[in-house]
Amino acid sequence: MASQSDGAIAVRVQPRSSRDQVLGEREGVIAIKLKAPPVHGEANAALIRLVAKRLGVPPRDVQLVRGATSRTKWIRAEGCTAEALRAALLA
Repeated sequence: MASQSDGAIAVRVQPRSSRDQVLGEREGVIAIKLKAPPVHGEANAALIRLVAKRLGVPPRDVQLVRGATSRTKWIRAEGCTAEALRAALLA
């Protein structure tokens, strides 16, 4: 399971999809498709909005910790454990 002690989890993003969706877990990383293209931070912003919606929190409570220019990104949410974040995304 890919998680850090600070509550961050790894996600693998596939931009330019037909819709935003969580595909499931593959090799310990959550796979997510996003409609947004990977330019000017659009895919990162879409990822934060999707995670915030799944958690029921404002987007300002979700942070991109690492991987801003990579398909594999580390995210965390304020006041949320890695396990709770993973469960919310996979629900």
